[in-house]
Amino acid sequence: MENATYNNKYILAISFISALGGYLFGFDFAVISGALPFLRIVFELDAWWEGFLTGSLALGCIVGCLVAGKLSDSYGRKFGLFGAALIFAISSFGMAIAPQLETFVVMRFLSGIGVGMASMLSPIYIAEISPPQVRGRNVAINQLTIVIGILITNLVNYKLSSLGEDSWRWMFGLGVVPSLLFLIGIVWLPESPRWLIAKGRLKEARAVLLRFGNSAVVEKTVDEVANSNKETSPISFKEVLHKSVRPAVVIGVTLAIFQQFCGINVVFNYTSTIFKSIGASLDQQLFETVSIGIVNLLFTLVAMWQVDKLGRRPLMLIGSLGLAITYVVLAFLLQNQISSALVSIFVLLSISVYATSLAPVTWVLISEIFPNRVRGMATSLAMVALWSAYFILVFTFPILAEKLGTYGPFYLYAGICVLGFVFVLRKVKETKGQTLEELEGNFRH
Repeated sequence: MENATYNNKYILAISFISALGGYLFGFDFAVISGALPFLRIVFELDAWWEGFLTGSLALGCIVGCLVAGKLSDSYGRKFGLFGAALIFAISSFGMAIAPQLETFVVMRFLSGIGVGMASMLSPIYIAEISPPQVRGRNVAINQLTIVIGILITNLVNYKLSSLGEDSWRWMFGLGVVPSLLFLIGIVWLPESPRWLIAKGRLKEARAVLLRFGNSAVVEKTVDEVANSNKETSPISFKEVLHKSVRPAVVIGVTLAIFQQFCGINVVFNYTSTIFKSIGASLDQQLFETVSIGIVNLLFTLVAMWQVDKLGRRPLMLIGSLGLAITYVVLAFLLQNQISSALVSIFVLLSISVYATSLAPVTWVLISEIFPNRVRGMATSLAMVALWSAYFILVFTFPILAEKLGTYGPFYLYAGICVLGFVFVLRKVKETKGQTLEELEGNFRH
C-alpha cells in the first residue's frame, strides 16, 4: 500500500495565510497598551471606565465566538474567516475616527467580534489541514502571528507616540492595512477538507486533499473523517454536553479560563500602569511594551520548536509553575518599589515563560481535543469561556490595583497558576503525534 506523503510547503503556506487572523488579533490586543496613556486624558477615564474600555474587546470576542461556531459549521471555515477580516477593517477605521468615548467603545466591541471569530477559526482551520506529526507546530503559527502583531503594533505605537494627543487615532487607524491584506489572502485559501467531507461534498474534498498530499493521504483522511462523522443529524448544544464528549469539553473550557486567569494579559494590556507605579516616564512605559513584544516573539519560536518534540503536557506544567514563581517575585519587587530594572527583568521573564507554554499550547490543545462532529460548537464554547475570563481579568485589574496596590493582584495570579498546575497534572493527556480522529477516543469516558 502506498505511504501517505504530504505537500508540507503548500500546507505551511496556507497555514500562514489563515494565521493572518492571529496578526489582527495581536494588533487589537496590543494597540490598547500604547493608546491608554492618551485615552485616559482624552476621555477622562476613571478605574472603572479604563477597565471597561479595555475589556470591551472581550465582550465582542464572546459574540464573535458564538457567531463563528454556527457560521463555520453551516457555511465553512473560509466564510467565517472572511467575515472576521471584514469586521477588522471596519472597526479599525471606526475607532480611529471615534468622536467620543461611547462610539469608541462600540467600535472596540465590534473589533472584538472579529477577534473572537479569528481566534476560534484560524486554529481550527490549521488543525484540520495539517498532518498529525506537525500539527502542533502549524497551529502554533497562529500564536506566532499574534505575537508578531503585538510586536509590530508596539513598535508603531512607540514611534507614533510623539505625534501628540491624537497619536491614538493613528495607532488604531493603521489596523485597516493588515485587515485588507487578510481579506485578499483568504481568497486563495481552499475550504477545510474535513468540513467538506462532513457536509458530504466528497468530490471537492478529494480535490483539496490532492493539493495536500498523494492519493494515500486522500483515502486515509476521507475514511477517518467519514467514520468519525457517521451521525448526520443536525448538531445541538445538548450533544456538546453529552457524557461521551463532556470530559474533553471540561478540559478545553478549564484550560481556556486558566490561560486568562493566569494573569499575563494584565502585563500585556497594562504595561504602562505597572511601570508608572514605580515612577517610570511615559517614554519608558512605551519602550517596555516593545521589549515585551520582542521577548514574546523569541520565546514563541522556542514553543513552536518544542511543541511537537517535548509535547503539550510538559510545556503546560512548566509554564504553570514557572509563572507562579515569577509572579511572587514580581509582586515583591513592585510592593517594595525595588529598581525598575529588576521589575523589567521579571516582567520579561514571565512573558518568556508564558510564550513558551500556556500561550501557544492552550490554542493547540483546544483545536485538537474535540471530536470532528462537534468541533466547531465545542471550540466556540471554550472560546466564550476564554474571552469571558479575559474580560473579568482586564476589567478588574485597575480596580484591584487601586485598592490593593499594583502588586496585589499578582499574588492572586500566582495562586491561580498553582491550581492550574495541579489541573494539568491530573487531567490533561498528551496529544502529540496523533490524528484528530485518534484523539477522539482519548478524551471520552
